Amino acid sequence: MDLTPADLLACERELAARSLSDFIRLGWDQIDPEPYQHNWHMEAICEHLQACHAGEIRRLLINVPPGTSKSSATCVFFPAWLWGPGGMPEARFIGASHSQDNANRDNRRTRLLIESPWFQARWPTRLATDQNIKSNFENVAGGFRQASAVASMTGKRGHFVVWDDPQNPETANSDLERDTAIRVFSETLTSRLVNPRESVIIIIMQRLHEHDVSGHILESELGYEHLMLPMEFEPERRCVTSIGFRDPRSAPGELLFPERFPPEVVERDKKAMGSYAAAGQLQQRPAPRGGGMFKRADFRVLRARPRFKRAVRGWDLAATENRHGAYTAAVLMGETPEGAFVIADVKREQLSAGGVKALLRLTAAEDGRGVRGSLPRDPGAGGKAWAEDLVRAVAGFPYRATPETGDKATRAEPLAAQVEAGNVYLVEGDWTRAFLDEITTFPAGRYADQVDAASRAFLELTQGPAHAVSGTYG
Repeated sequence: MDLTPADLLACERELAARSLSDFIRLGWDQIDPEPYQHNWHMEAICEHLQACHAGEIRRLLINVPPGTSKSSATCVFFPAWLWGPGGMPEARFIGASHSQDNANRDNRRTRLLIESPWFQARWPTRLATDQNIKSNFENVAGGFRQASAVASMTGKRGHFVVWDDPQNPETANSDLERDTAIRVFSETLTSRLVNPRESVIIIIMQRLHEHDVSGHILESELGYEHLMLPMEFEPERRCVTSIGFRDPRSAPGELLFPERFPPEVVERDKKAMGSYAAAGQLQQRPAPRGGGMFKRADFRVLRARPRFKRAVRGWDLAATENRHGAYTAAVLMGETPEGAFVIADVKREQLSAGGVKALLRLTAAEDGRGVRGSLPRDPGAGGKAWAEDLVRAVAGFPYRATPETGDKATRAEPLAAQVEAGNVYLVEGDWTRAFLDEITTFPAGRYADQVDAASRAFLELTQGPAHAVSGTYG
């Protein structure tokens, strides 16, 4: 073929207009001296971003491992593609991250790409001279690319609003940081759209905790398309989306990007990261597959309750009837004559203060006087008064209230050691699955009420005051 330079430019323009992925491949060396490594996951990300441009997707959640060029694709090339091959020079794009520095970094790289001779030769784009700073630049067609920290999203509104890593992975276990990110997501993000019906929101992150922004989106069923690509393939979690995408892998453990992350690198990184970080950042799950501090396989399940030489009902208290609020949990644990520990019953409900008291009375009567009861006593006058009131409510039963010591994970360590040793059993019941789901995601799970109650029961059973039970309980 006898193609002129003009023909070649026209071919590149057409190829880029059809494929964001090809646009990235063609323009990569304009922003990064490292050679571009292509992989099918980039095609998947780009297909979903182009579906956002076409109006097929308005809300998109992408969970992918770090190091897979997610920020470059979504926050650098995509806004430049919109102004050039995408034919939307008027597009207003807001890119936010947990830190202003991260957001500014991608803003600068987008501007570098757009101002490059390569881009200008194919899609001439004139930037406005009166608004061209590191955190915000505009073009003469009215489009802009703005950088913002997630916690300070104010001012302008965008046709495309992208959150890239809304929370710092280093603060994954901070309740305050997670709650702040979710509050800003719920209260502020939607107010930053040009058109609430047509504008696009994209969240791209690695999983950090069961109750991170991704967890909130999925639990609340907010209508987000979910593109989830773990580093190692898990067939039962295969990602399938509405635009026809299906994770192409078939073998369990098949790697996402073996050219960049071969098996020896993945194994090395998993050891360095630890089981919880590897589960969240690599596998896009809040906790390791088989459990973390508590592994599902370490629990033994019994069909019937054995007889105990002593038993304790441990409680974790919460007074709320909010659907997303904390639960009151009560775990009955007994020790057998052979020295094994058995979790025989779990009660877990969202209750008002009055409901908590009623459940306490009912449960104490159900268990009988042969079962000790252990209630937490929060610091402060209010917590002490409530605990004393609850103990009075079960007068005649061996209940006491004691303060918590140490954090949740520290309190759970003695029980975890016995579980790992195969010395803890569960009696099969309608509560068993929910209990295992919670305890195997601990401490990265959203709730810890059953774990707290179980830890309290175990500590009371093994370290509490001597308590002789007449006869046996079973």
